[in-house]
Amino acid sequence: MSLPCIVAARRFDPNAHLPFYIGAERVGWVRRTDAPLLARWPDVFEIDTARIALSAAFSTVDLRSAALGAVIGALAAEGRIPGWRDETYAIRNAFDAAPLAYIERAASRFFGTMTYAVHLNGVVEYAAGAPQLWIARRSETKATDPGMLDNVVAGGIGWGFGIEATIVKECWEEAGIGEDIAAQAAPGRTVHVLQSLPEGTQAEQIFVYDLALPADFAPLNQDGEVGEHRLARIDEVARWIEEGAMTVDASLATLDCLLRRRWIDPDACAGIDALFAPPAP
Repeated sequence: MSLPCIVAARRFDPNAHLPFYIGAERVGWVRRTDAPLLARWPDVFEIDTARIALSAAFSTVDLRSAALGAVIGALAAEGRIPGWRDETYAIRNAFDAAPLAYIERAASRFFGTMTYAVHLNGVVEYAAGAPQLWIARRSETKATDPGMLDNVVAGGIGWGFGIEATIVKECWEEAGIGEDIAAQAAPGRTVHVLQSLPEGTQAEQIFVYDLALPADFAPLNQDGEVGEHRLARIDEVARWIEEGAMTVDASLATLDCLLRRRWIDPDACAGIDALFAPPAP
């Protein structure tokens, strides 16, 4: 039986969605129930029973971004797109691809566009004794997964930031980890999530990293997005994952760390290997 996070990471019904296209490229998924909302802008979207496409009249990045921005602003004002972030995400199907358009971060799930994030496992290894992990509890005011357990550092990669720069930025904001330590983060694997959520579709690539933290270090949140930190044993963390107390993203990132280091039995994670490859289109 698969863990809840492994099941959730692929809980997506393509038949309940319409693919969203820019030109010849499918860049997202829009729920069929949300299609009538976009039909109010016939000059922006071409909609039929098989797909939703941005009008070919918007032939440049700037024109596409402006057209989408006007729609997104109106939908947000109506409460259809919650959790406004004032952060810019690029619509692109590969992290190193050229952007097709820019949108507000909060709209990425409404349109089901690919997003990118980093998750760091804060590892403390002792000369004598079992290793432990620093775990964060998300603030109750977070727009997504409030109050749930999370990795010590986790954050979306906004447009203009690379992976390393995001690690340094998020390490300081979320845990008070200085650049000298953050720069030592070691890459793990990349997890691919495609799941339906109340606000839309999460289509995300999560770059997993491990960060060795000194035994005398204690995280200190700087931006108010973390309610608390706790240093936990491996068996505690495994139980939280099994119980669904951690976010899906954090659970998968943590499992990657535990499996790579052989701290848990791979047989307990049936199906996880499939999440390290992109889902079929």
